[in-house]
Amino acid sequence: MVVVKAVSNQSASGLTRAVSIDPAKYPVIQWQWKVDNILQKGDVTHKDGDDYSARIYITFALDPDRAGYPERLRHGAAKVIFGQDVPYRAISYIWGSNSPAGTMVANPYTDRVMMCVVEGGDEKVRQWVTEKRNIHKDYKQAFGEEPPMISGVAIMTATDNTRESAIAWYGDI
Repeated sequence: MVVVKAVSNQSASGLTRAVSIDPAKYPVIQWQWKVDNILQKGDVTHKDGDDYSARIYITFALDPDRAGYPERLRHGAAKVIFGQDVPYRAISYIWGSNSPAGTMVANPYTDRVMMCVVEGGDEKVRQWVTEKRNIHKDYKQAFGEEPPMISGVAIMTATDNTRESAIAWYGDI
């Protein structure tokens, strides 16, 4: 198995990959991950706790046929500001510190990102865990509509808000 090790000390580390995948045709994602520790101050509901030992983002492209004019305008402005296309929405599958598995809430910074706690707590710390999620179903639950095209996959280990440290390993996404 090929593994990526992520280390974060009061910072964040991430790796992204642009893709174009139809979640209606390929709805399932599976991966393995392991964390060395959970974050004591991690809290999925607050900005100062928005850190996770491990997370996998699935980003979604804007579907101009379904978006209203104001939404297309905001998205176009963001593209100009950042110099590249930006995700329209995302699901962040997380190893939550203090939230039970199954929790799904909006990110404290934006309701365009839904946080889905896949693992919660420290019961499986230092163990390889295989996860399997139906992205199509999760998107419909999170946003109440059919998902647009998947535009990216990212892994991230972050401790910049909690000022803690974490180590995670990601394999076979």
